[in-house]
Amino acid sequence: MKKDRYRILISGGGTGGHIFPALSIANALKTRLNAEILFVGADNRMEMERVPAAGYEIKGLPVAGFNRKNLFKNFGVLLKLRRSIAMARKIVADFKPDIAVGVGGYCSGPTLKAAQRAGVPTLLQEQNSYAGVTNKLLAKKAKKICVAYPDLERFFPAEKIVLTGNPVRKDLLSNTISPQKAKERFGLNPNLPTVLVVGGSLGALTLNESMEAGIKRLNEEGIQVIWQTGKNFGDRGITAVKNLKGVVVTKFISDMAAAYAAADLVVSRAGAGSISELELLGKPCILVPSPNVAEDHQTKNARALSDKGAAILVKDADAREKLVDEIISIIHDKNKLTEMSIEIKKLALPESDEKIVDEIVKIIQNA
Repeated sequence: MKKDRYRILISGGGTGGHIFPALSIANALKTRLNAEILFVGADNRMEMERVPAAGYEIKGLPVAGFNRKNLFKNFGVLLKLRRSIAMARKIVADFKPDIAVGVGGYCSGPTLKAAQRAGVPTLLQEQNSYAGVTNKLLAKKAKKICVAYPDLERFFPAEKIVLTGNPVRKDLLSNTISPQKAKERFGLNPNLPTVLVVGGSLGALTLNESMEAGIKRLNEEGIQVIWQTGKNFGDRGITAVKNLKGVVVTKFISDMAAAYAAADLVVSRAGAGSISELELLGKPCILVPSPNVAEDHQTKNARALSDKGAAILVKDADAREKLVDEIISIIHDKNKLTEMSIEIKKLALPESDEKIVDEIVKIIQNA
């Protein structure tokens, strides 16, 4: 049913990989519909800062993830979940959304479940090649499930699946800076091979320690490095590169578009958001999946690329020994870089935010 103004609830977060797609969907909705948008996130997670900074209202739930290693520590988690379910029901009752959209993360479970119980249509976005537990539980009553990988019929009803891809930050795709100018922007030689090492806003200890041990070897090989250490590595990265030229060490990269443009090769974790960015930009990459994620989904994400020759997969357990050797081997092989760039670009699904909004509009206007 068409209305003058729609009310749309978006729930998810916990990491940038969930927040950036959620904001991309919200921004696309604003350009297409006269909509009031409310976010629901997890208290004390990054969405509680990022979402208001983007101009949207957000409500927080005290929900937390389960401790899979020590089940006895989950009593408090269950109490938080119970409170979160009650709060989510009140949010849904007060806001009266026309649709609830779940993008993954701790809070999407209670919020989308509350919406379904209230008879609100729901749409899920599954970012990974291996479906998460929350989305699998919510799928039965969802109207549509937007996915980023093929062959997810083993998790979801085939008639509900729409292959849309994962939304990424628009500024990455609108960037026009040349690789040479991008390298100069970071104070690097525009003619030398450059590797970007990025492990998320907090950092990835395995990537950081691999770089810490091997940065001098890379330097001796004439390979420049842009190394994002994240917050948790302190000043160890700066100490490791003391007196080395052609290395940029930073806890946070504000201009990721320029960093990607400067990179001949990217070393990254295998989160769904990062992979979608690499695909759309056609960047050759080495993926080191995090072992600390549910269902080991990052390894499955990485394998979906490496099996097609679109990326190199290095196991986390092997990275300290093998990662630097792989970088040196690949970055000097221009034919290999070109081949990987072509193959990863084939996997890209552009305009994902618009495709997801297409599905949202169909659901709410046909309700």
